[in-house]
Order: sequence, then structure tokens, then C-alpha cells
Amino acid sequence: MVDQKQKKFLLSENDIPKQWYNISADLPTPLSPPLHPGTLEPAGPADLAPLFPTELIMQEVSQDRWIDIPDPVREMYRMWRPTPLIRATGLEKALGTPAKIFYKYEGVSPVGSHKPNTAVAQAYYNSIEGTKRIVTETGAGQWGSALSYACQQFGLEAKVYMVKASYDQKPYRKSMMQTFGGTVTASPSDETEAGRSILAEDPNSPGSLGIAISEAVEIAAQNDDTKYSLGSVLNHVLMHQTVIGQEAILQMEMADAYPDVVIGCAGGGSNLAGISFPFIADKLAGKTNTRFIAVEPEASPSLTKGEFAYDFGDAIGTTPLFKMHTLGHTFVPNPIHAGGLRYHGMAPLVSALFDAGVYEAKAYHQNACFEAAVLFASTEGIIPAPEPTHALKAAIDEALEAKETGEEKNILFHLCGHGHLDLSAYDNYFSGDMVDYALPSEAIAEAMKSVPQIGK
Repeated sequence: MVDQKQKKFLLSENDIPKQWYNISADLPTPLSPPLHPGTLEPAGPADLAPLFPTELIMQEVSQDRWIDIPDPVREMYRMWRPTPLIRATGLEKALGTPAKIFYKYEGVSPVGSHKPNTAVAQAYYNSIEGTKRIVTETGAGQWGSALSYACQQFGLEAKVYMVKASYDQKPYRKSMMQTFGGTVTASPSDETEAGRSILAEDPNSPGSLGIAISEAVEIAAQNDDTKYSLGSVLNHVLMHQTVIGQEAILQMEMADAYPDVVIGCAGGGSNLAGISFPFIADKLAGKTNTRFIAVEPEASPSLTKGEFAYDFGDAIGTTPLFKMHTLGHTFVPNPIHAGGLRYHGMAPLVSALFDAGVYEAKAYHQNACFEAAVLFASTEGIIPAPEPTHALKAAIDEALEAKETGEEKNILFHLCGHGHLDLSAYDNYFSGDMVDYALPSEAIAEAMKSVPQIGK
């Protein structure tokens, strides 16, 4: 039964942030620069120009702490922002914990996740620079849906390469993308040289985000009217998501409960950054002692088991190399239901903060996460997407620890999307057919052989 005393903390449209927060200005040490894939020299704006519009390239390398949100972008944000922050009193009661549990809910957006926060911005900047088509990849489909929606709003075409495992598992994500005018292809495909090379090696490849990125980048590089767009990992993408944490700071003030711990699931890093970066600014300034937890799947544990090294962002090796926690760009994860977390690398910004000890990291199996999701749905009335079930599981563990110690701490986690189009995953869980994949060290070692030996 849903607890009717559930508390929501709501802001007005006037509270939608007017600027994005750029944590690059506050890092303890600067990021290592991306490297050109051919020369291995630091990549400059000219190297990124075939893929991205100028303004996004400037944001990628900016050291300005605050960057203004254009009025057309902020106006579109008003369709779903500010998003609610909710105290999970029903879940607290079920757990019998003295902790207060809060969640920031991004499932109210047009596509049911946090992804439009950057998709709208990227589509806008492309539109004003004359781009006709944007090509991208997507895992579970949330990002492809968001970009298809955003492109439709600004009169652009959207071409999406969707990881085949998710393409097969989540057919209604494809339907959503098509509803918003997007064209969707299962990856690996025979449309690109990259896809054909993968299929030649493994005709039954389940695909990966790295492979889909290779296909999308190839298309963008070959067409002057086409740009590439990424839904996570890059600095400007994470920055666009900070509207989430900025709102959450105001809402936690309304609740008179500054968080002792902030938790987000971690695949490429965008939703984790969105909820945590604005709070991390306070910690870096010495104002708080909040803990920050990145939660990933055991099947794709780039932070907990990967290596901090320069690696390609795609499977073929055509993108710049980034200093990040990686499992190796040739790594193909098992087809878990949290398709948005099946990436071989972690955002350079998140990786650097993890290496500096700002983030903690945990990894869970998907059965334990879905068990947490069912409890949450029964007490809070929202069915989570598979990705944020990882953050939810960590939040429950924190609350149970507080129950044992009697600590009255404030827990904030990011519920970055609903699971209404992921019910086949819940069917799989209830039938007992859901498989937990533990990534063996041998598989990591094999994939890491593909990582260039830079600075070693």
C-alpha cells in the first residue's frame, strides 16, 4: 500500500536554473586532455569540429564555473522542470529505518528520464549552426528517445543506432523514438564499415554502446550536414544535467535536510553527475562532509574493477582517447536489463573525482536491484527503470545500516527514470529467469589488452 503521507517538495518555474554548473572550474587537479586517435597528441577544437557544433566544443573545454542556459532551451525545460523531490516515507516505514530517504524524480520528462536535459540543449546548438541531421547511439533507448524528441522540436532529423540486446529486449523504446520522428537501427548493423566488421567476427553479437558509437561517429564523419551527439561521458553532457542537482539543493533546503549521502547509478556518468556535481561543489569548497556513491552493475563495473587509463570511447578506435576508468574498449558486456549502464568506460570527470576519493563506488547484481525495485514500487507507487534500481539498492542498504546503528542520516538518491517501457525486465525477474552476470577478471584482462599503453 502506498503511504499517503509521502512528502513532495515542489519548486516553481521561476526556480528552473538559469545556468549550468561546470565542475571543471573546481577540480582539485585539471583533467588530462583528450588525445587525437592518430597522433596521440592533445586533441583541439578543430579535431572535434567534424562531430560537434562549435558551442558544444567550447563548453567541452571551458573552465568557466557557470554557463548561461539559452532562453529557448530553458523555455523547453518548462515542459517538465522543475522535477519533484520526494521523501520516501512509505519506504522508510517498510524498512523501519531512522534515516530519511529522498529521491529526485526525473521520470516526469516527455520521454520518462533525465536525458532530455542535454538532448534539448544539444539539438538547439546544432540547429542554430545549420546542422540538418544528428546521429547517435543508445543503450536502453532513453537517450535515443530523448534526442529524437529534441530533434523534432528543433526541426532536425535523428538517426539512432540502438544496441541490439536492448533493441530486442525493449521494442517499445524503438516505437517511442519513431513516434518522435527518429530512425532506429539495431547495432551492430550492415549500414557501416564498423558494424560490418563486428558482424564478420560475430554474426550474433549482442552489440555494445562502444560498437554503436563507432557506427554513429562513422556516419557523422562522412556527411557534412550531420553531427554526432553523445548522451553521457563528455564534459558538456554532464554539465547540462546539473540542473537536477541545483534544483535538489533548493528542495533539500525546503525539507531542512541537507544530504549526508548522495547516490546515483553509474554507466557513462550523466545522471550521477547531474544529481551530485552541485553538491560536490560544496564539499570541494570545504563546506560539507557529504558522501557520494556511484553504483554500477556487476556485469559492467568500470569503476570498481576497471583501470584508470587512456582509452577510446568506441569499440573500433575512431574517437579521441579519454583518461577514464575503463574495462577496455573491445569489452562487450552481458545483456543485462540495465542497458544504459552497459558501457566500457566512465566519464573522465567522474573518473577523476573517483580517483581523488570524492566518489565511493559499489556494484550490484540485477536480481538484488529488482528486488529493491519491487519494494519501492509497492511503497512509493513508482516503477523504476532498471538503471536507477542500482542507486535505489544502495540507498536501501544505507538505510538498513542506519537502522542497525540508530543513525538519523539523510539519504538522497536519483530516480532518473520510470520503468513503464521496461516491464519485460520485471517479467523476467518474476519468472525467475533473470540471470546475474559476474564479470570475471579474465574477461577484463583480455579486453584491457586493447587499451593503448600511454604513459606507462
